[in-house]
Amino acid sequence: MTLLRLMKYSILSGTLLIAACGDAEDQSAEETAEEPTEDATAEVAEETSEDSGDMQAFGAEEWTQYRFNPEKNTVIDSGHEPLENMKFKTEDEVRATPVVADGKLFIGNHNSGDILAFDLESGDRMWEERAPNWIHSETIYHEGTVYVGYGNRHFQDDGVRGTGENGVMALDAEDGEIVWQFETDGEVMPTPAIHGDHLYITTGDRHLYKLTLDEGELAHQHELGSTISMSSPNIHEDTLYVGGSGPMPYTFYAYDLEQDELKWQTEFDEVVMGLDDVPPAVSEGTVVTTALVENEEGESEHEIYAMDIESGEILWEDNWGTGQLVQNNKSGAPMIYEGTVYVASPKTKTYYAYDLETGEQLWAYEDEAAKAPPVAKNGIVYFSNVEGRVVGMDAETGEPVKEKVLGGTLAPAGPIIVNDTLFVGSQDSYIYVVPLSDFADAKE
Repeated sequence: MTLLRLMKYSILSGTLLIAACGDAEDQSAEETAEEPTEDATAEVAEETSEDSGDMQAFGAEEWTQYRFNPEKNTVIDSGHEPLENMKFKTEDEVRATPVVADGKLFIGNHNSGDILAFDLESGDRMWEERAPNWIHSETIYHEGTVYVGYGNRHFQDDGVRGTGENGVMALDAEDGEIVWQFETDGEVMPTPAIHGDHLYITTGDRHLYKLTLDEGELAHQHELGSTISMSSPNIHEDTLYVGGSGPMPYTFYAYDLEQDELKWQTEFDEVVMGLDDVPPAVSEGTVVTTALVENEEGESEHEIYAMDIESGEILWEDNWGTGQLVQNNKSGAPMIYEGTVYVASPKTKTYYAYDLETGEQLWAYEDEAAKAPPVAKNGIVYFSNVEGRVVGMDAETGEPVKEKVLGGTLAPAGPIIVNDTLFVGSQDSYIYVVPLSDFADAKE
């Protein structure tokens, strides 16, 4: 047993709440938390270390891009038992995916710019640092260093996206000390990505930057010509894929990382928003993204596109129609699992499944608005929605089979699974940690 199952205790630091199964999930943070005692803290620390093995290896060894891999299905098995049901308290809204690597959890806060690291064995907050602007980016991890972008969505007078200070920073994963910082004219809300010895960032100033990992020095920059809002670059083999917005038309790019030059670009004349917000997914020679188009009545409709990774040719597409106006993160992000694309539309409030090769829609299920890419394991696809609920869908039939009610508006970056434990951030400031065994059967 990795963590002692305790009712209503909190770690002395006030950052970790361990909840029992059953009624505890329906209680508020105020109801489940009690004043910690030194005895309770010692008891938790003793039990968490018992039979835990080499806990510093819990999670990924490396986390080098948004949602860990090109498919965006973040499932990691490092040979450990699942963690117990718990939640980590942060300083502000969480809109990024929690990064679980080397026995630690790394996360950034959206509004405040706080960057935090937690030890998964003790539950303690290891360190806290602050970026000079919002953090929408994941805190990716490589060889003992954390890399994170910062910036906001507001526009400068010259049309550059991101006011105030913008850039990317590297921090020591053990103590949070800032190793280096690189400033940009526009925001770095997309998650950076690592390839070889370099860090790549896409920005609100319409550039792609290539930086050295060790010192953050500029090695190369390429003017894409499009604003990259939140479309985190996807690196597959030696190519980087990313979607951009204005100036019109919206354009999707493939960039050759070995030659430092554009490989191809596909323009979308019909797209009016969203392409620059969506982190694409790549698998089996296909890159998938979504965007919003405008119909003859002037209403926006949600569209999904699949492109050939070598040429940028559109292989298939589908239109989901119109729906409610979405304020932020207007276009859902796709995930690919065993030859199937899974994606949620916040506009139509529907979960979809598509055959990756043919583009055939396999099923659709209407629920609440969801913006995040889902995560899938053992034939179940877990979608998180804005109502604080995670729904497990049968991957083949599209029927709900599992569910868990958490709290707040769950982060638009979506859930992950590490050692049969689901992690997901929320705009209520918590990181929720739930073993898959704690999910209840879905109500009919």
